[in-house]
Amino acid sequence: MDSQDLQRLKNRYDIIGNDPALNRALETAIAVAPTDLTVLVTGESGVGKENIPLIIHQNSRRRNGKYFAVNCGGIPEGTINSELFGHEKGSFTGATETRKGYFEEANGGTLFLDEVGELPMSTQVMLLRVLQNGEYMKVGSSKVEKTDVRVVAATNVNLLYAVSQGKFREDLYYRLNAIQIRMPALRDRKDDIYLFFRKFTSDFSEKYRVCKINLTHDAIIALCNYRWPGNIRQLKNVAETVSALESVKLTPGAERCEIDAETLRKYLPKEEETVLPAISEAHGSAFNDDEKKMLIKAILDLRQEMDQLKIAVYGGGQAAQHRLPAVQAGPAHEVSEAREPEPYDEADWQEPDMQEQAPSSETADLSLQKVSEDLIQKALEKHGGNRKLAAAELGISERTLYRRLAKETKR
Repeated sequence: MDSQDLQRLKNRYDIIGNDPALNRALETAIAVAPTDLTVLVTGESGVGKENIPLIIHQNSRRRNGKYFAVNCGGIPEGTINSELFGHEKGSFTGATETRKGYFEEANGGTLFLDEVGELPMSTQVMLLRVLQNGEYMKVGSSKVEKTDVRVVAATNVNLLYAVSQGKFREDLYYRLNAIQIRMPALRDRKDDIYLFFRKFTSDFSEKYRVCKINLTHDAIIALCNYRWPGNIRQLKNVAETVSALESVKLTPGAERCEIDAETLRKYLPKEEETVLPAISEAHGSAFNDDEKKMLIKAILDLRQEMDQLKIAVYGGGQAAQHRLPAVQAGPAHEVSEAREPEPYDEADWQEPDMQEQAPSSETADLSLQKVSEDLIQKALEKHGGNRKLAAAELGISERTLYRRLAKETKR
């Protein structure tokens, strides 16, 4: 498919952009259109997945047949089987007459199943059967019906993850995924973002007879650097909102309205509001930065106290070294360097005698100080005064070792 054919295709379906991933998706759609292979279109919500099944249908041998687009996520679970496969009169409350389903109506044509990942498990079983051999049964009937329908499905969820969670049938996934076409997210098409913005603002200006919006250079940069979690759909909403609120009615002297970055940012939703998941009050609120810092500090303080307690209870020796954690903290506001922990041997563990008389606070402080000094001296003697090796032996940084030696010298 040469560049001219590709551009004609884009013009026909009002597709904007020159991104390589977008071009590859369109070329794949044209290539598989003459076949009856099932196609799975993937991509985030709002990227324009609905164009692909239409291109496939209108460039296939089924172009003269019917084309239906069904939003599987928008149909209640209790009626989805009836919508897709039809039902017999009296099969359930409200079934006052026999009704054809989409698979019967689309016989000889194409059926686009959008949000296919939302189908309930019972419907997935029925869909698998019709994909395998073209057979289905209406709700409330025992008669096997036949249909010849080309299915194109789309999803904005990770179906493999849904399979691993038991929410989607693995055999149906591989049946749907004969050919996969992925539509790229708008944030991966930075060169196309401004093209979309100009198109949407221009259309709005012509429709409502208001000034066209021009962006300054810094505004274009801000526009293209925004993440666009809602993709093309979100960009269109922003472009139309800016046009509606910043433009004025057309006058001979004012046909364009220039917008700078500061003005544009007022219309761009805060990214943390769109990217982070909402947390209900029942589950509490998220930690802010100050709360996170306080929590981390409390954990480090607790760990330091645990380290000191272990040294005071078990003393030095090789067994004690196994029980020390890989990270030892100095003062509460510092975290010393880490080293790899030595292998833990359960044989080294000795349950402390909890019946012993607990020392007073003053005695415990003196004991802890004496134990720390003894451990440092033993480590230095073992390594011939090499402070780097002694620090590694003790599981502390050289800086912490120097600080403790300085305290001893002052005494």
